[in-house]
Order: sequence, then structure tokens, then C-alpha cells
Amino acid sequence: MQELWDQRFSEEGFAYGSDPNLFFKEELDKHTPGKILLLGEGEGRNGVYAAQIGWQVDAFDFSSAAREKALKLAKSKGVELNYTLQDLQDITLPENYYDASALIYLHLDPQLRSQLIKKVIKALKPGGIIIMEVFDKEQLGRTSGGPKDPELLYSLEEIVEKFADLDFITLSKEVTEINEGKYHQGESVLIRFVGAKVE
Repeated sequence: MQELWDQRFSEEGFAYGSDPNLFFKEELDKHTPGKILLLGEGEGRNGVYAAQIGWQVDAFDFSSAAREKALKLAKSKGVELNYTLQDLQDITLPENYYDASALIYLHLDPQLRSQLIKKVIKALKPGGIIIMEVFDKEQLGRTSGGPKDPELLYSLEEIVEKFADLDFITLSKEVTEINEGKYHQGESVLIRFVGAKVE
């Protein structure tokens, strides 16, 4: 898996573009900057945007090629990222520390996904938010992006279950066009979620 991502992120240009994910940007813009956690941050498009508007960014990914691109992007924009190379199954996070976290197209096997979501919720301060955009299981078979293994895709029911202790701000399943680099192109079935840790 790591070899696949290193290969993708070693290609010329940005696999998913250098602009932030639109849903992430729209939601983050509603909040006062603080500390933000970004897991599976890839080439840095979301972290760099967050840093540009004043957030202190802790980013994690296991691809050294992705980290290298992210740091170059950050430098070109005049910002800094605290970007750690880390296998997410081994990650340790401080509790009640972050004002926000984002899970943008973080598609992992269900067991690891469940463990990470619990850690992310614990890492949020009371009132802290999670912003999430992922492919729904109905994305399977479409050529616009996402895993080809249904186990790695999400459902609304899973989101409701995994984030039951949060205050739900937004939860939707949408069929929409995406245009993010060469690997996210075309009509897609997405789940978009924003939740806040109960104060």
C-alpha cells in the first residue's frame, strides 16, 4: 500500500491538485483558527490552505513522497506545516488538544478506521470540530476516484454510528461533480459530515 502511494505522489504535478478540498475550505472558513489535525494529508493541499488562514497544522501521512511535495507547497506559499511521517495504525495523539480535525478521503480498512476515529474524537477539545468528505459505498464502479474495495468505502449508517457522541452539524450524501487533480474527476457519490465534540 505504501509503495502504491509513494509511486502516485512521485508523479509530476499534484495527484489531487494543489487547491484545498472545497468542502473542507468552506467549513474551515467558518471557524476561528486554532490547532488542526490532518490525517492522511498527502501532498499538503488542505494543510497549506489551513496554515495560510492562520491555523497551526499537525499533518500525518506514511508517504515520504507526499511529505516532500507538501513541504515544497508550503514553502512556495510562505507557510509552515508540522508534517510527520507516520503509519496511522501506530499514531498516538494528545487528548483534548485540537480545535479541529479533518478526514478528507481517508479510506482505510474498517478496523483501523474505527480505532482512528476514536483517537481523533479524544484528541479534540470540547467544542472542537471534525470535517469529513469521503466516498460512499455507491461510488464503487465509478471511474471518478476512490478505492475499488467496498470495505474501504463509507456509508451514512457508519458515520451515524461512529460519531454518535458528537453534535451533528452537517451530514449528507450527495451525487456531485469533483475536479481535484487527475485522480478525482467526474460525477461522484460523496458523504459530507461536520460534527462538534460535546462541551
